[in-house]
Amino acid sequence: MSGQEIGLAISVFLACAVEAVEALTIVLAVGVTRSWRSALLGVGAATATLAVTVAALGPALGTLPIDALRVVVGALLLVFGLQWLRKAVLRAAGLKALHDEEKEYAAETEAARAAAPAGSGFDGYSFTIAFKGVLLEGLEVAFIVITFGASQHDIGLAAAAAGVAIVVVVLAGVLVRAPLARVPENTLKFCVGAMLTSFGIFWGSEGAGASWPGGDAALLVIIPGVALVSLAMVRWLRRSAAHPAVGEPA
Repeated sequence: MSGQEIGLAISVFLACAVEAVEALTIVLAVGVTRSWRSALLGVGAATATLAVTVAALGPALGTLPIDALRVVVGALLLVFGLQWLRKAVLRAAGLKALHDEEKEYAAETEAARAAAPAGSGFDGYSFTIAFKGVLLEGLEVAFIVITFGASQHDIGLAAAAAGVAIVVVVLAGVLVRAPLARVPENTLKFCVGAMLTSFGIFWGSEGAGASWPGGDAALLVIIPGVALVSLAMVRWLRRSAAHPAVGEPA
């Protein structure tokens, strides 16, 4: 397995694990408080919808010229990665509230209890919330699998890494029967944001005709470089918040 394939698998695994944690939190909340049967039906329906989406889009992307595909995928990964990285930097700097899975679980549980009581049969609330949560988070997983996999013409590897991440998160959720609050999600998002941004820079530049010194090995410099710049930004923002300019509120 080449260095780029290893980087692809790790990036997809981490990114999909984050999305799986968020989806699992929603499903656990409605399943525990209302109806496991209806919640799992919602999960199944969302999974089927996602499978059709990936099956339809994956082969189509794989037929595009590799250079054009890498430019498009690189741009998409930059947008996606920078969005995650921006939020992670702001959270690390204390300028944005940390994402708390335990609080989200409590909020989803309270909303489920406040909704109309579930009967003995099908519970539409549990089905809808589980379907929506899994579908929305799953679409991000599908995006990650399709873009990463298509850019390397190896959707199978990307899908396998995503599948392993989802299985690991689901097994952990089944074992603990609680939100995965101990998972350092904000740290994961910081790492994933840096990796997505780095791959976006690498593939976008290659698609545009640039040649990186050392080929795939350049990622070993780009990824730490993006991470260091991001950490420097965190430090700068913390100092700016602690010492505002004259005339500006703290």
